[in-house]
Amino acid sequence: MTRPNFLSALRNGGIRPDDDAETRLRKSLLVFATGLFCAGSMLWLFLYGQMGPQFSANAPVVFQLLLVGNLLYFFHSGNFDWFRLTQLALFLFAPFAVQWSIGNFITASGASLWGLLAPIGAVLFCGARESIAWFIAYLFLTALSGFFDYYLADSALANAHAVSIQTSVFFFALNFAAISSIVYLLLRYAVIEKAKLQASLEETHRLLQEEQDRSERLLLNILPGPIAERLKHDSQTIADGFADVTVMFVDIVNFTKVAEGLTPQQVFAMLNRIFSAFDELAEQYGMEKIKTIGDAYMVAGGLNNERNNYTRSVAELAIAMRDLLHNDYTVNNLRLDVRIGIGTGPVVAGVVGKKKFIYDLWGDTVNLASRITSEGTPGMIHVDATTHQRLAADFAFDEPQSIYLKGKGNTVVYRLGKACEPVVTAATTA
Repeated sequence: MTRPNFLSALRNGGIRPDDDAETRLRKSLLVFATGLFCAGSMLWLFLYGQMGPQFSANAPVVFQLLLVGNLLYFFHSGNFDWFRLTQLALFLFAPFAVQWSIGNFITASGASLWGLLAPIGAVLFCGARESIAWFIAYLFLTALSGFFDYYLADSALANAHAVSIQTSVFFFALNFAAISSIVYLLLRYAVIEKAKLQASLEETHRLLQEEQDRSERLLLNILPGPIAERLKHDSQTIADGFADVTVMFVDIVNFTKVAEGLTPQQVFAMLNRIFSAFDELAEQYGMEKIKTIGDAYMVAGGLNNERNNYTRSVAELAIAMRDLLHNDYTVNNLRLDVRIGIGTGPVVAGVVGKKKFIYDLWGDTVNLASRITSEGTPGMIHVDATTHQRLAADFAFDEPQSIYLKGKGNTVVYRLGKACEPVVTAATTA
């Protein structure tokens, strides 16, 4: 930690940029208290010199010089612990020394009352626990003064004529008023600064909450909700097996050829429009977007038990995506077509990597859906046998056909048509 420049420390009241909020408050309070103490004691000294007897001003002047010198040393050194200890010691002992130099409680009009600022200041500058010792020291010095004043009362009375009753009463009132004012101003200043600190903390908390919400939304854009929660609370590898998941791939036809005649900005804008529209449809149908792979879009149903019949929802989503591209030319202004393949079966799902991680699926079902897509007919939706069996009662299908899939050989697939209209009978209309 580097020592601050003296002028900078003087301008900032000894507060450093790396100080925490509590330290900042304690430093500002002690500097403020030093200023009040100096101003109040100088006023007291002036008025006492005008109204009271002539006495040596050496002790009060030395006290003022020590207060100011110690403050300047703090600005130079930045040692707040030393500054706090020595200033509180001056606050405590100097008033008693001034009272003893004048005489007693009566002749000095209770000047030792100024020493009460030490334990009160210790509460504000050090803490409640640390202030106990200062309060005990104040009580001890008060009792000691009272003890000597009591046993030396005769000699004190002999010197009492030096101070008139009016002057003594005036300075009793002045001391009480000055100390009460300083205590009040210190407490008021502390409350105001704590209120500012609280407002600052609340604003910081609000900004942190906004940042947390933003991070939460970003995480949910990358991972499914349950996986995101597990990742936040568990550092273990996330990998799950699912016995039944419906996986769909949507692949843009002839994307490479189309992209050759476009600028990078145009390619990005095109994919962003299409995939953003797909995102909205996937959310509408309650399905989980897994990722985009170049010009391909991957969706799954059944990972989070989104719906009971997630296979039907994936099929409806496939039809909605295809129809969107066929009918909405604000999204698909280049008249692009897609191949869509759907497969249903077991998968393994998990989070891959530690940096730029993704949530991905693996297994024969994923490979099957991907290869059905790549070998499919543009503008058509092809499904495997398991998906067909599950949807046969709700959708129209063309006759099965056998296609060759790399790594799997000849495979039977079905071309999905539209959803079947419900059959209306006399029983249903009755």
